[in-house]
Amino acid sequence: MHNFASILDYHAAQRPDAVAVVQDDHRLTVRELHERVNRLAAGLSALGVGRGDIVGLLLYNRPEFLELVYAVNRVGAVFLPLNYRLSEDEWQYILGHASAKVLVTEPDFVAAADRIASGLPGLAHRIRVDGETAGAAEAYGTAGADDSDALWTGYEELLARHPGAEVEPVDVAPDDLQRLMYTSGTTSRPKGVCITYGNLQAKNLAHIVHFGLTAADTTLVCGPLYHVGGLDMPALGVLYAGGKVVLQRRFDAADTLHAIQEHRVTNLWLAPAMVNAVLEVPGRASYDTTSVRFVLGGGEKTPEPVLRRVMSAFPHAWFADAYGLTETVSGDTFLDREHSLSKLGSVGRPVPHTRVRIVDDTGREVPAGELGEITLRGPKVFAGYWRDEKATAAALKDGWFHTGDIGHTDEDGFLYIDDRKKDMIVSGGENIATPEVERVLYEHPAVLEAAVVGLAHPRWGEVPRAFVVFRPGGSAGAAELREFCRARLAKFKVPSRFDIVDELPRTPSGKVLKRNLRDLPTERLV
Repeated sequence: MHNFASILDYHAAQRPDAVAVVQDDHRLTVRELHERVNRLAAGLSALGVGRGDIVGLLLYNRPEFLELVYAVNRVGAVFLPLNYRLSEDEWQYILGHASAKVLVTEPDFVAAADRIASGLPGLAHRIRVDGETAGAAEAYGTAGADDSDALWTGYEELLARHPGAEVEPVDVAPDDLQRLMYTSGTTSRPKGVCITYGNLQAKNLAHIVHFGLTAADTTLVCGPLYHVGGLDMPALGVLYAGGKVVLQRRFDAADTLHAIQEHRVTNLWLAPAMVNAVLEVPGRASYDTTSVRFVLGGGEKTPEPVLRRVMSAFPHAWFADAYGLTETVSGDTFLDREHSLSKLGSVGRPVPHTRVRIVDDTGREVPAGELGEITLRGPKVFAGYWRDEKATAAALKDGWFHTGDIGHTDEDGFLYIDDRKKDMIVSGGENIATPEVERVLYEHPAVLEAAVVGLAHPRWGEVPRAFVVFRPGGSAGAAELREFCRARLAKFKVPSRFDIVDELPRTPSGKVLKRNLRDLPTERLV
């Protein structure tokens, strides 16, 4: 039985009274979680959701998110986590491209969901999870909300219709689709990453072996569950091993330290911006963090001063700098405790059953110390991009996943990342594909050409910086361009600065030289 949902059956039989999921004062034992998942699976099945159907999840971190992961897989369907920071246009594109049959969301996003639903003819059902939320209501507002309640099914209402239900997990093959995760790529639209049951199982087992995960572990999820960092580093692996997951609704650095102390957390994943925020919490030293045995990092190189501060903040833990991608369900290499200082700057060696190879432009493996493209092979590597044969063929060659990242290995097999994916901006742990932003700028009537690069930022690591060439006679101020982008992009993707130029630097073949743009002084920005 390869269905991920079946692991819950095992733990419900073995340790039903153990606590599985915690958020604030709300606790679910394994028995309670198992019962709710079965009732939810029965409800989804009654709506006609079955093998291969796509179920979109537009939710903050909450227990219902994990219940849906189990229940959707239990009926053989595929879950699609949506980044709640995206714009309505981006949600509509992803749901439409995936042909989602169901959308599950919460009050903050109901009005937005109603507005985009008319452009989603394949969306048959909308399910609303009620509960108090904060933050997004201001961003998305209630404009457009009307008497649409009749179009919505209440989440708890769906469970209440099926008391005592028992749904057998659908038998699936390792190559069957477990989830879709859309990621910023090198195109103007995000790509759907096809993650299989075999991929997830290989990832869970690799992390269990590498970190020695057991039922005694407690993971704090303070990153978003729509991201592999929050969901897989190593939350689903800990649940697979029978451990406990503590959910933080949205990241707050002080709350993170409080949760670690209260719940005796043993591990957590932190994006670089989150690491810095935790280290800057006033009175940080007063929190008891001695329960933490490892902290997972990644996304960019961790400077030695920051690494030493992390080790001081978590005295019994090691900081496992990592390398991984959505396409590999995260966590391909980790720096181990023994080499955390002697191999400073490395992201470690591969987890079990994963191979790393550095190749040149011809696909030939290069010697240790020589730069090249990082390629990966193993059961964690994804099946391909959803409905995108061209992108799949470009990424998967002869059994190897070509990441587009540049790195090298040393004589001991430790991996070092020397450059990120071409033109990718990493802002506060979020990937921003520059063509996505450029696509929107090109839609402005005054813009002839646009190019976007990363600009160093003390808090977020990087923010987008836009270079714009106007059409003859066209003009627009930075404020107008910024508002134009805000209406069409997630806030974190909107350029922080705009530089109006006469022309963009290009190669003889016409390609924009973004390297030259990155080197321009910021004094010219408007």
